[in-house]
Amino acid sequence: DIVICWPVVLAEARAQSKSSEAHLAHLVLHGCLHARGFDHEKPQAAKKMEVLEVAALKMLGYPNPY
Repeated sequence: DIVICWPVVLAEARAQSKSSEAHLAHLVLHGCLHARGFDHEKPQAAKKMEVLEVAALKMLGYPNPY
């Protein structure tokens, strides 16, 4: 399961100067990657996950979240 807390999404988006839509897209994608077995515990794994996130978000029309 992926659980999203909308007030937290809004607060984080504001704090990071991102649109709430783009931040939500990133969080959902990030959660889906975790559900598929990806993690970011080690630098190499984190880089792989970030590359996938950036590429997928770009295909969806969202900016790099990092």
